[in-house]
Amino acid sequence: MSIERPITETTAGLAQLDRRSREIFRRIVDSYLTTGEPLGSRNVSRLLSVSLSPASVRNVMADLEALGLIYAPHTSAGRLPTELGLRFFIDAMMEVGELSADDKSAIERQVAGSNRSRSVEEVLTDVSSMLSGVSRGAGVVLAGKQDPAIKHIEFVPLDPERALVVLVGEDGSVENRILPLPRGLPASALVEATNFLNGHMRGRTLGEAREAVEGALSTAQTELDALSARIVEAGLASWAGASEGEPRQLIVRGQANLLEDLRALEDLERIRLLLDDLESKKGVIDLLGRAETGDGVRIFIGSENKLFSLSGSSMVAAPFRDGDRKIVGVLGVIGPTRLNYARIVPMIDYTAKVLGSLLR
Repeated sequence: MSIERPITETTAGLAQLDRRSREIFRRIVDSYLTTGEPLGSRNVSRLLSVSLSPASVRNVMADLEALGLIYAPHTSAGRLPTELGLRFFIDAMMEVGELSADDKSAIERQVAGSNRSRSVEEVLTDVSSMLSGVSRGAGVVLAGKQDPAIKHIEFVPLDPERALVVLVGEDGSVENRILPLPRGLPASALVEATNFLNGHMRGRTLGEAREAVEGALSTAQTELDALSARIVEAGLASWAGASEGEPRQLIVRGQANLLEDLRALEDLERIRLLLDDLESKKGVIDLLGRAETGDGVRIFIGSENKLFSLSGSSMVAAPFRDGDRKIVGVLGVIGPTRLNYARIVPMIDYTAKVLGSLLR
């Protein structure tokens, strides 16, 4: 498993902390990730592996605060890690273990699903839901729009001026469009268009089918009359426009998890801002796109990224690949900055590998 840990000049300097300072800092971070609550000097002194008075702990905490690693949310309160502190902990101190055999089996079962036939979109949706469940955050998957081979196409009349065009893919996917019809169109024209398209599109992707059909129409290799030809061209244009307008799909599941475990009104406002970010989609797509540039798991924390600058949230994400080892998408988890990174990172990494194997 690989995780990107960029060591900047700042984190390199902070890495020089002595053993006692690092242990106190780790206790504060561990407490925050577990409970979300600040940890005071008296409780820290009870947790340390060596005997140290609360007064001595306070002195160390003051040094950590001066370095920008921790802060006091309220006067006389304990300490919480800052975003810089979390970044330092993740990059220089976090220990990421291997998943157990049971965890791996659970991921494989949930990603692979039952033996029923599923479209790629259904698989990605199941993966997003699974990630949401294990993290108690929002599961996200970004992938290119699929272009499956076509199994069947049909024009179904709805009324004298409209028809439903149904496209069935060999992967089980079904798409449909409403198509306007010329007034007075005979029913035989829809039958003729259906038969023609099935003869030229079956077994081909939409891109391949468009070329074949347009070639047949332009070289007069068909006996379609002019009216039926117009319907064929209109149907192809309808799908072409939809496919080109949405080159990538974003699947988000588990937003309701983000509303759990709120402790204060400021938490509620933070989550409201995050839900707004998820609803807008563009920022999430851009951020996930950044995770496509690396080979390992990427972690984005709070205001390090414009998307989370107001909500103070985090994202853990990793790319997945197809049979040609080409990156075809990204999956991840979005949630509060106190995500259980040590557990979520290996789960994201393994899920990306399992999904890649399934797609292959």
